[in-house]
Amino acid sequence: MRIFSSTQSSASRVLRFLILVVLFVSPWMDCSAQNKGKKQASKPPKIKLPASVLQKTSVKFDVAKVNAASRIQVQGAARTLDNLVMSELISQSIAPNPNATDEVFLRRVYLDVTGRIPTLHEAQKFLASTSPERRFDLIDELLNHPDYVSNMYNLWADTLRLVERPDADIVIDPYLAYVKDSIRTNKPYDRWVYEMLTATGKCWQNPAVGYQLRDDQMPLPYVDNTVRIFLGTQIGCAQCHDHPFDEWTQYQFYELAAFTAGTRTRLDRGVPGRGDELQARRKMTEEAKNRDPNNRFPGHYRRVINGNIYEVNEVKAELRLPHDYVYDNAKPKDIVKPAVLWGEIPKTAGDYTPREQFAAWLTNSENPRFSKMIANRLWKRFFGVGIIEPFDDFNEDNPCVNEPLMNFLSKEMVRNRFNIKEFIRVLLYSETYQRESSDYELTSGELYYFPGPVLRRMTAEQVWDSILSMTVQNPWPFERPTAQDIAPTIDINFSNTTFDEVTAKAEEFRGTYDMGAYHRAINKHSYEGNVLCKASELPSPQRADHFLRHFGQGSREGINVAEQEPTVPQTLAMFNGPITHVMLEPGSAIVDNVLAIEKTTNRIDAIFLSVLARLPTPKDRVTTSKELSSQTNDNVAFGNIIWALLNTREFLFVQ
Repeated sequence: MRIFSSTQSSASRVLRFLILVVLFVSPWMDCSAQNKGKKQASKPPKIKLPASVLQKTSVKFDVAKVNAASRIQVQGAARTLDNLVMSELISQSIAPNPNATDEVFLRRVYLDVTGRIPTLHEAQKFLASTSPERRFDLIDELLNHPDYVSNMYNLWADTLRLVERPDADIVIDPYLAYVKDSIRTNKPYDRWVYEMLTATGKCWQNPAVGYQLRDDQMPLPYVDNTVRIFLGTQIGCAQCHDHPFDEWTQYQFYELAAFTAGTRTRLDRGVPGRGDELQARRKMTEEAKNRDPNNRFPGHYRRVINGNIYEVNEVKAELRLPHDYVYDNAKPKDIVKPAVLWGEIPKTAGDYTPREQFAAWLTNSENPRFSKMIANRLWKRFFGVGIIEPFDDFNEDNPCVNEPLMNFLSKEMVRNRFNIKEFIRVLLYSETYQRESSDYELTSGELYYFPGPVLRRMTAEQVWDSILSMTVQNPWPFERPTAQDIAPTIDINFSNTTFDEVTAKAEEFRGTYDMGAYHRAINKHSYEGNVLCKASELPSPQRADHFLRHFGQGSREGINVAEQEPTVPQTLAMFNGPITHVMLEPGSAIVDNVLAIEKTTNRIDAIFLSVLARLPTPKDRVTTSKELSSQTNDNVAFGNIIWALLNTREFLFVQ
């Protein structure tokens, strides 16, 4: 806990620094009193927050609830988890961390489950509770909250490399909404993955095809990505040669890839019975060029017409070894028969297509790496370090620090029938999760045996959504478009659609869900160029100069490429960026909350609870009193205190 002995006092240090050097003046406060006798600079115009984010509205979607009747069973599983952790700690002569205070637990569980800090009202409500079940009650409440959906979507967005348009002509937006909806409904994980691996059709007809379209015309990287994401097995090196550090051979890679060799991501000549549609599309393209004054193919026509080509189908096909295959177990260009890496295809899938057999094998409850991988992924999410690290690379060189625990979690996932929420409840109910965190660096080379969770920085999305929760009344002014939204503006059946009908669709698409029009539509919810909405609903990924990218949001070009290292742009964004200024605009939640309180002491309490989810310490009170006495206008001091706390390490870390 070394870092937090200094972190707790960092608010005082920043406040003292503010007294010496004025870096910030709250735009919602009248500073004329403190500037009497001085030359007055012209006041900048007040920037009003968009009305849509100030309206106290509720989210319109329902969220699948946890099973309230299973609490005793979940508590029992959590005790088993704790016993397995404690057994390993004893064998390593390591003492478990003390139990975290309610304040630390409150902030941690909000960040881990909802992806944001608690609001003032939420903090006050929990800290006032005397119920012995209050922690369990809060965990269940948060798992039922719409913000759980947003938070888990951000996790999967980084894992599945979710982007709105991986190619200018691929309209994959419905797939992103499908991922979010699968989380909202708590779809069993094995069924969700099976759907993504076997879906066919266009993205707005069957959004799960977006998983396959993300690797459009890259069949071998698709296999590599799939087994890494869902099985924790990295076989990418074996695509070109036998794996130098693992057991996998190039021949095995091609055997596995043979299952999906017949997958097509575009409507082309290789898809039987679709020739007439392709011919009609070509004619339509030529007509669009002929009608254009410059004989060009207008962009919005192209995106609608070409967008309808991206359709996932499965055809009969064989996979051959590459022409430069060098091993003596086969010859170059030999046909490879499908075979799995371990185990066997479930008997129930015997009559399935090869692609369906691959999916049935991968998601089978008897496939140990499938359940272990999702268990380890979620363990890392909530504890900061995987039981196996790297958390998605299961091999002999990466030891499992607690094999009995890993096996228990795998079995628990299967016992719960891949119910992700019930599994997360077990993790969060455990004493191990509810202990104080440890200052541990994965790069230290030392194994971590989990005396408590690991101290870690917030993700980019957690920082954004936390600031948003202090700022706006309605962080959901819009939601990302669904298949039902997009389909009417783009869906074409070339065999029975006229050019005029395509023209009407192209114009409608250009005015609604084409990227330019869509960005203009959501910009009405913006403040100084930043759209004030949940990170999960914003275009993915954000532009390079956006707050989210400064704080490490990944490019989504690779799997789990987000960063959490501190940088200079992060400091500048927190010190003087528009998203931190927005907190102090008229109408922001924290401004309204503070100004609604009469007593100065209670205002200070409200500020600390709003930003750090705890009451000020005696030292904090001394520092804030000095700041208040140094200002002739209390409102300026309150603004400085808020801004100072926001710029502490305590704010940016998940304790």
